[in-house]
Amino acid sequence: MAIQGLGPVGGFGSGTAALERALVTAASCPHLTPVPSFSADTAGLEAFVERKTLRRMDHFSRMAMLGAFLALEDAGRLTAGRERLGLVLASGYGAARTTFAFLDSSMDHGDVCASPTSFSTSVHNAAAANIAIVLDLHGPTITVSQFELSVPSALLTAGQWLTAGRVDAVLFGSVDEFCPVIEYGLQRLHADQNPPPPQSSPGGTVPPGEGAVFFLLTRVGEESRYGVITDIRLGTVANGEPRIATDAVVVVNDQRGAMDADTTAPVPAPAPPRAVSYTPVYGRLPVGPAFDMAIAALACRHGLTAATRNHAEPAAHPIPPPSHLLNAPSITCLVLGRDNTFGLITSSGRG
Repeated sequence: MAIQGLGPVGGFGSGTAALERALVTAASCPHLTPVPSFSADTAGLEAFVERKTLRRMDHFSRMAMLGAFLALEDAGRLTAGRERLGLVLASGYGAARTTFAFLDSSMDHGDVCASPTSFSTSVHNAAAANIAIVLDLHGPTITVSQFELSVPSALLTAGQWLTAGRVDAVLFGSVDEFCPVIEYGLQRLHADQNPPPPQSSPGGTVPPGEGAVFFLLTRVGEESRYGVITDIRLGTVANGEPRIATDAVVVVNDQRGAMDADTTAPVPAPAPPRAVSYTPVYGRLPVGPAFDMAIAALACRHGLTAATRNHAEPAAHPIPPPSHLLNAPSITCLVLGRDNTFGLITSSGRG
């Protein structure tokens, strides 16, 4: 699949320029809330959508909507026809904050007086539905939720649609929001764990994050602005899997232990030759691999000097990467999940 447009939204800001700035300067920082987190600002959405349309739209849908518009704008297709444009959305938790708000209203006021607005926007497909309505999409729409493997799983669907000719392009996106209730539960889960989980898991050094990343994808035959996605795999860490090219840069998103207290899954063997982590830029969240995809796409386009750190180091703060990161023939985004599972997305600028 060829990447034509990119729309990132997160604690670093919104748009590719904001993401690049955070990568170069490591300027992304947690906001002071009861639980420090990388919070996303959706104020920029009003440049694309009227306020009256946004009035009943929750934060979850607004992040996704902003990411979708930014990707279309970046690709120069804001006004292009959308008759054969599909929409695939990945989310690990869905509209968690809105879901708990609905449950609170039900417990406080009873079923009869529970908030109908919170209920309608709490379903996982609400963000995709809002995007499809506002953009007037006529192609297929689906939301995929598989916790930490949501991004590679949903990306497989996008690729199948393009291969089968169901659509001419796919607006592929991912979104997750920070939810204090979930964060509290995860912290309690790991309260007595020693040693703590990996750096991208609760108890590690990286605060939780939220945000959305969207990509406009077309078939490989078309000229690509951000490189091409050459491989997508899901599997179990065993018998030498996942197999990764020895000359590839590997962007690791380690989510082992994010959903349970068992973090004993072995690190893939053979170990990635050049493994880095960008989680300190956007925070930890189930759809973090999509942010890694966006960073890989930027690197495939024109290279960048990104703030990162060696995956094996326990340092809490990012450090500049080795220079060979910029000249790698391919970049593999690897997510490690619970029960020894993994997802792998490889992209290259040589499409």
